[in-house]
Amino acid sequence: MTTKVKKIVGGVVHELPNDFRDAIISDAKVLALWEDITPLARNEWICWVDSAKKSETRDRRIKVGLSKMHSGMRRPCCWVGCIHRTKQA
Repeated sequence: MTTKVKKIVGGVVHELPNDFRDAIISDAKVLALWEDITPLARNEWICWVDSAKKSETRDRRIKVGLSKMHSGMRRPCCWVGCIHRTKQA
């Protein structure tokens, strides 16, 4: 028996990591927002999660990100943004 994995889009520069994807699809409201936001906004969420240096920080960012998206926030707050899409990375 194979498990079907729901395909959802990632960001402009970053691929959507499996742990973050699984968390997003676990909440229908978050998934609806994720599919509605721009590719740049998705990229910033992914980069914000991926930029964590410790696994505890990454896990916390996924939890916080889901909570913020669940309440309607479309981009991570209080973060400079993804440096990977600028010339000054």
